[in-house]
Parts: sequence; C-alpha cells; structure tokens
Amino acid sequence: MNDIIELLIELSETVGVSGHEEAVRQRIYQAVEPHVDEIKVDALGNMITLKRGNSTNQDRLKVMLAAHMDEVGLMIVGHDDQGYLKFDTVGGIPDQALAGKQVQVGPDHVPGVIGIKPIHMADREERHKIVKQDNLVIDVGASSKDQAKEIAKVGDVAAFKTTFKDLGPTLMGKAFDDRVGCAALIELMQGERFPFDLYGVFTVQEEVGLRGAGVAAYAIEPDAAFILDCTPAIDMPKRKDISSNTVLGDGPAIYVMSARIISDRRLVDLLMQAADQEGIPCQIRQPGGGGTDAGSIRLARAGVPVVSISVPCRYLHSPVSIISRKDFTNTPRLIRSALTRLDRSTLER
Repeated sequence: MNDIIELLIELSETVGVSGHEEAVRQRIYQAVEPHVDEIKVDALGNMITLKRGNSTNQDRLKVMLAAHMDEVGLMIVGHDDQGYLKFDTVGGIPDQALAGKQVQVGPDHVPGVIGIKPIHMADREERHKIVKQDNLVIDVGASSKDQAKEIAKVGDVAAFKTTFKDLGPTLMGKAFDDRVGCAALIELMQGERFPFDLYGVFTVQEEVGLRGAGVAAYAIEPDAAFILDCTPAIDMPKRKDISSNTVLGDGPAIYVMSARIISDRRLVDLLMQAADQEGIPCQIRQPGGGGTDAGSIRLARAGVPVVSISVPCRYLHSPVSIISRKDFTNTPRLIRSALTRLDRSTLER
C-alpha cells in the first residue's frame, strides 16, 4: 500500500462535517508543512499553503489548486422524551441513505444508529415508502431527554461511522467527497516546484454552498485554478439506456460544464493534451448538473479561469462510497503533467 492510499485512509476516517473541519485540517497541516513555504488559516477556516516558484521572474503566475475538507453529515437539533436525538442533514444526503446507519455523534464520537420502525411493525404501505429524514432519530442508548442532552448538545454534529476497506482494484470508505481531492492535493504540494507560485488551498463548507473557496480565491487572486474533487459515477446497470456521467476505472473526470460554470477551454485542452501525451487515461464528465468549488472561485475579483478534475465515485453522499484505485492515483499524475506544461502562453486569448 503506497503513501497516498495510507493518507486517504486517515483522511477518510477523520470526521469533518461542514463547519467542523478542524481535525481534517490538522492532519493535512502535518502532511504539507515540511514541503511548503507558507501556511495560513483564514477567518472561515480555509488552509492556504504556498509553494513558491523556482523562477527568478518577479511576475510569476499564481496557480491555485483547491480541494474541500468538509463532508456531508448530520446536526443535532433536539431531543425527545424517550432519549432519542432529533437531527437535520448538513449537505445533500438522500433520505434513503439514512435509515439504520451507524453514526458517531459529537466531539467524543459517541456511537449511535439512525432508528427506523421495525419492518414487522410497519404496515403494508409504509414498507414500500422511503422513510423521510424528519421521521428518523438517532439512538445513542439514552433512556430520557435529560440523559440524551448530556450525551449530545443541540448543534453537535454527527458523521457516518465507516471503516476504510482496500478491495484491490477499488477502495471503499466514507467522505471520499472530497478526501480523495485533499489526498491528491497533498501529494502535489509534497512534490517538485514549478516556475510559478503554487497555492494549495484546502477549503471549508463546500457541501453547504461553496462558501470557503470564494473567500480564498479573493485573497489569492490567482491567474488560473484547478479544482480537485469527487464526482458521482452513475455507471450501474439500468433498465433504460441512460448514459453514465462517469465510469469507474476510465480515469479522472474533466468537467467541461456543470450547473454553475463552463470550464475554461484553455485549461481543459491543457489537461487533455497532457493525458494524451503521457498516456494517462481520463474521461469527460457528462456536461450539466452538479458543481464544485469552481463555481465560487471563478467569480473572485475580476474572474478566474477554472477547471475541475474529479475522481469518479459510486454512492456519493452516502455512508460508504467506492472509487477506482487507478482513477485516484492517476488524478495527481494528470494534474502534475498539466502543470509542467502551463505558462503564460496557455492563458493568452
């Protein structure tokens, strides 16, 4: 097992629900601090690292690489008389992914399970319906409201409890969105210098509105930005012939358009050329829908040329996801190859 996989295991099993990214940021800091020239944590909690360029040119390009630290999760919003915890979702989690799942609650990671009525107590109609989130509770073993309040306070967050598994050609774990991007970005910041200044930015609160990335981009004012993320792979068998948006094993996925942006064609071409010349498999994510931190970075100050590169992932925003090992390891390889070809002429109109 190589270093980047070991790093992904640690990041995947760390809790970092949106707005509570501290533990993830601390682990990333330990990994990048020996390899960069500056590290700053801004007011929102973004961690901005800088690796200065090896060119003597004082007018060096500023290139931003961004990956978000936060994961989807739950927030405690109340307690009932039986000792159950009421909760709401943080980020987009489908109702069908919740019932019966193990979670870890609050700063002490108290074990719990999302409770659902036993099937033998459900009527015929209930058995064929998805249970809505507001009809579910978290069971932490409390027997009264007061006891539940001692275990978890209103405002505490809960994350899914999932153990990382190496399945050989694939990897399984929680929070791959976007710990795979964070791991890939760490590897890039640990690598060689480029002629330009390289800003590695680990952002906060992407899952609740791309909030951190725009602030970081405003501060940096980059000449170009590459966003490292995770994207759904809807490649399972279907009754109807519906095209997959990405396919596990076909390589990192390059965005050309999402619900929020049209990627900068110059950067898309740069990635495609690097992939072709270096023999790195890649794929175009089916245009439309979704979005990444690129949506807020592109609008910073006078605007930023952006492109997203994502690792295809099955079962995104659920307790457990699966990625291809090769897609994951080829992502930093593709970006590094593109960066070696990037200069001011790339961005000329």
